[in-house]
Amino acid sequence: MNRRPLLLFDGDCGFCRYWARYWQKLTGEQVDYRPYQAVAPEYPHIPTGEFQRAVQYIAPDGRRASAAEASFLTLSHARGKGIWLALYKRVPAFAAIAERAYAFTAAHRPGFHRISLFLWGRNPEPPRYDLVAFLFQRLFGLIYLSAFVSFAVQAQGLIGSHGILPLTELTADAQRTLGTERFFVMPMVFWWSASDFAIQAVCWSGAALSLLLVCNLLPRVSLALLYVLYLSLLYAGQAFMSYQWDVFLLETASLALLMSFATMPGVWLLRWLLYRFMFMSGVVKVLSDFTWRNLSALSYHFFTQPLPTPLAWYAAHLPVAVLETACALMLFVELALPFLIFTPRRLRFFAAYGIALLESCILVTGNYNWFNLQTLLLCLMLFDDAALRKVLPSRVLRWLPTVAPAREPRRATTAVIAPLVSLIVFASLVHMDLRFGGNPPRFALAVVRAIEPLHIVSPYGLFAVMTTQREEIVIEGSIDGNDWREYEFRYKPGDQARRPPWNIPHQPRLDWQMWFAALEDPRRLPWFWRFLQRVLENEPTVMALLARNPFPDRPPLYVRAEFYDYRFTDGDLKARGLWWSRRTLGLYFPVVRLKTETNNARD
Repeated sequence: MNRRPLLLFDGDCGFCRYWARYWQKLTGEQVDYRPYQAVAPEYPHIPTGEFQRAVQYIAPDGRRASAAEASFLTLSHARGKGIWLALYKRVPAFAAIAERAYAFTAAHRPGFHRISLFLWGRNPEPPRYDLVAFLFQRLFGLIYLSAFVSFAVQAQGLIGSHGILPLTELTADAQRTLGTERFFVMPMVFWWSASDFAIQAVCWSGAALSLLLVCNLLPRVSLALLYVLYLSLLYAGQAFMSYQWDVFLLETASLALLMSFATMPGVWLLRWLLYRFMFMSGVVKVLSDFTWRNLSALSYHFFTQPLPTPLAWYAAHLPVAVLETACALMLFVELALPFLIFTPRRLRFFAAYGIALLESCILVTGNYNWFNLQTLLLCLMLFDDAALRKVLPSRVLRWLPTVAPAREPRRATTAVIAPLVSLIVFASLVHMDLRFGGNPPRFALAVVRAIEPLHIVSPYGLFAVMTTQREEIVIEGSIDGNDWREYEFRYKPGDQARRPPWNIPHQPRLDWQMWFAALEDPRRLPWFWRFLQRVLENEPTVMALLARNPFPDRPPLYVRAEFYDYRFTDGDLKARGLWWSRRTLGLYFPVVRLKTETNNARD
């Protein structure tokens, strides 16, 4: 009698040997593996035809199983693979389907052997993700560092006590209208203090914790605190923190924290996040906008996007046929490649390369802060340790062996993580259903609403509507109402001769809000009124957000907002130093002045 289970396979079959070696690495010493040719005389009760037809699983007590059942019994001895045996035994019709699939595969073993070699390589190994998880968290610390430092240098002008939308006003209003419910609706540390010092403390503490994460010092503590601090900034930032990349960062952060406790669930959830982010971005394009469906969107994108890079000018002047082809390829990457995320490793690698290429093209033609860098980092989840070790320099590999293999989560940890994983997947499916115009059950919507304030799951969909012209707001001030001077922003288009700047990974919040404001009625934008008020006051913290203040010594008596249509110039005008041409559309916001010496402005 065997002390351990024994799997008998056809030693003359290349396909059988291939997967027996793979399973042996999965199960380790839990299962013995032998070609039936070597031990068949010990089992005279098993016909030779049975050995040739299917693998045979011999339990220590002598019980025998074959084909799909034998395969699942063998895999049940590998960590995390017991679900297949559970499905086989408990789910109606699963066993019958599995046996039919096994029989079909066995009948075409040479072909499936070639497919296996193509998809998994000649030397298959069970994938490990210890190095992947280690590198992901270190690099994610750099993404966090970019986000915190970027907001820190703008925070006083945006939400400081003299900023455009003071945080103290938000906390006072919420306390008056929401009472104790505010702690659940807007979870943030600023309920203890909303002072300017507290804002700076949160930002720079986040930067310091990001460096700890990069250096692998207290990674779990750092990840937990970073999530809390950035969630606090999300609510404190109000209109200036209302972008998809902010919730994208938070969801990635929550999954990175989960991965630090349980590697494989974290890896799969991060892949699921990348799938949702890419696929739903493609879905909203084709469902929402005709320019994506007729492949003309990129003819407008490069000059109408919020903050183009210098290379966007050249991309915008590519031939129409090239732009249409690029648009079709972009939709292919977003709508087709995400499904390869859940396929065998080499197809998964192909998906990673395609997504990375798309994100790199977006990165060099548009200033989207750390957004594309974070998406590129998520592509790391599509590789495994073996793949990374083939491409990383030997100097880096000599530094990385200190990475300890991930230990199996404790039972208490699993008891917490399992329902959390189920909750995340369930909520994300509800969000996707809503994006497709579905009508989820009430209980599903209630679950989503209950966890929504934490932003551990969010809906995604980029560039759903393509703007076909660029309407730009130019703020002007005057002392006498006759001589008007323009305020120059740091990054958004203004001076026609100024080359579009680079600002990756910085996120200039005011410049971005001005792009969105051009698409809105200013009467619906209280922050815009407050911005004009601060301009009339020559408020230093707000003026620091701009590139040039035409009234450095004395504030203007009047301000107004002109409306222009901006476009990239042609080659001749660019040769003369002009990157932009503009045409006056009229007034976006009429002339205003301070009503009194209080902080109120009037139309």
